[in-house]
Amino acid sequence: MPKVSLTLIAASLSLVAVSAHGQQAPAKSNGPAIVQPGAPGRPSKSVPANAAPVPLAEPTKADVDFMQGMIMHHSQAVEMTKLVAEKSHNPDILELGRKIDISQTDEMGFMKRWLQDRGKPISAMDDMPGMDMSSMMPAMPGMLTNAQMDALRKAHGAEFDHLFLTGMIQHHTGALYMVKQLFATPGAAQDAWLFDFTSDVDNTQQAEIDIMRHMLAKEK
Repeated sequence: MPKVSLTLIAASLSLVAVSAHGQQAPAKSNGPAIVQPGAPGRPSKSVPANAAPVPLAEPTKADVDFMQGMIMHHSQAVEMTKLVAEKSHNPDILELGRKIDISQTDEMGFMKRWLQDRGKPISAMDDMPGMDMSSMMPAMPGMLTNAQMDALRKAHGAEFDHLFLTGMIQHHTGALYMVKQLFATPGAAQDAWLFDFTSDVDNTQQAEIDIMRHMLAKEK
């Protein structure tokens, strides 16, 4: 039996990789992956760099209203936390203030990107030029009134700590109510990113309410 050369074997194997139309089979892509950041508190996802982008579903009006409203809601909470370092000497209050400031600032960034990615304005005020945004804040669930914010700014020490805790509990409770309203709206919160975000807000802020109630109980 004649010997088969290694060259002939290699040539035969190379034909296996050629399609019936004479085109060589595409090589497996080793390109870099794109990391899509998840909602705050959720893991990121990796997708192939050459993968076709998945079109974003059109959000409902309730989804957009919720995100725009929650940005305003968070902005007041962050304003409250900025007072803590100057007004409080309680290490537990200082730590809580830093935690809320970091988490809600990060969440505001996520909400703004979510709206921008879907071609929606960051604020409902964008469609109402001349409207004073601060005038809408007390009307939102849990928002502190101008009088409450003024009292918080003027307070110091233990008085500030008490007003901060009671005010932030009120604020967080309002945010939880906003989430509940969103979930109760037919067709809303079907977007995976929005659902993950609102679920995280619900869990995190309820846990912080429990912590703040425990702090208030220690005052007695």
